[in-house]
Amino acid sequence: MKKPNNTKALQPASQNTKLADIKPTLNLSVQFAVPAQRLTRQRIRSWVKRAVDNAWQVYALDAQGLQLNLRFVDQAEGQALNTQFRHKPKATNVLTFAYGQQEDSMLAADVIICVPVLTQEASDQSKSFDHHAAHLIVHGTLHALGFDHIDDAQAQDMEALEAMILGQMKISDPYVALT
Repeated sequence: MKKPNNTKALQPASQNTKLADIKPTLNLSVQFAVPAQRLTRQRIRSWVKRAVDNAWQVYALDAQGLQLNLRFVDQAEGQALNTQFRHKPKATNVLTFAYGQQEDSMLAADVIICVPVLTQEASDQSKSFDHHAAHLIVHGTLHALGFDHIDDAQAQDMEALEAMILGQMKISDPYVALT
């Protein structure tokens, strides 16, 4: 697997680090600008933690952990953010704003999930709301840690890591039906 794209100080975990010694800190803030069905903070935290822990198993990140703000928004806020920051005048399912490593050695990021888009995609793809929400949360968290899918090789690596994490949660590989 390739190194995440925009995190500058990564080394494969097998070099200079015992996997059992990797204990990243997770500081998570969850905001509900709109209700998100059955998603509890505890459930969301378990999904984010699984993504963080698995990413730390693959790479020894030169950081103490992750400070993540996860916000569930409506169509209007999702569209406004996507228009402002990506110049695309429609809401998207997940946006990640990764700020890199901070002075306190924590990686920092904001992840925005548009609940109406999540709901519509789950329905369109015949997936449960919960499984699609877990996928988008894992996807956004991996972006927060520096993973990306700008080119085909990066996409393949990131999708493989996502599928592994989701598989641990008994959630089908979301990319299988897309190929």
